[in-house]
Amino acid sequence: MRNRKQRGSAMVEFVIAGIAGICLLISTIYMALAMWRYHTLAEAVHETNRYIASHGRSCTSGGNSCSITVGDVATKLRANAIGILDSQLNMTLIPQTSTAVNCNPLSSCISSTALWPPATNMDNAPGNYTKITASVTMPSAMILLWYGISGQRIGSITMRSTSSVPIVF
Repeated sequence: MRNRKQRGSAMVEFVIAGIAGICLLISTIYMALAMWRYHTLAEAVHETNRYIASHGRSCTSGGNSCSITVGDVATKLRANAIGILDSQLNMTLIPQTSTAVNCNPLSSCISSTALWPPATNMDNAPGNYTKITASVTMPSAMILLWYGISGQRIGSITMRSTSSVPIVF
C-alpha cells in the first residue's frame, strides 16, 4: 500500500529539479557566449586602433603613400571581429579635435573613402590620440524570460568597448 502512494513522485521531483537545471544550463551557455563576444569585441577594437595609430601624418609625407580611409578601418574591424555580424556591430571613430564618424551599422562605412585620421586640425599628427568606440547587440532567448526592474522584458544586451591610442607614426 505504501508503494502505491509514492508512485510518480520521482517524476515530479525530476520535473521540479529538471526545470531549474535546464535554466541553469542555458544561462551558463548564454553567459559564456556573451563573455566570448565581449572579449572578441574588445580585442578587435584595440587591434583596429593600433592599426590606425601606425598610419598617421608621417605616413602621408615624404613620398609615403600608406594613408588609410574610414572604409579601411571598418574593413579592419570587421576582419578582427570574428563571429560578430556586421548588422549587430556599430563603430564610432573619434579624432582628437574634429568631428566623429559614426558607422551604424559597420557595413555603412565599408565603402567610405574619407581619410582617417583626418588631417584637419592636425588630428593625424604623432602624439595625438585616436579613439574608437564600438558596440554589439546580443539577442538572448533566456533574457526574454526575465523581467527587468521596470517590468518590461529585456530582449537584448548591448556591450561596448573603447580604445584610445596615441598616433605613433
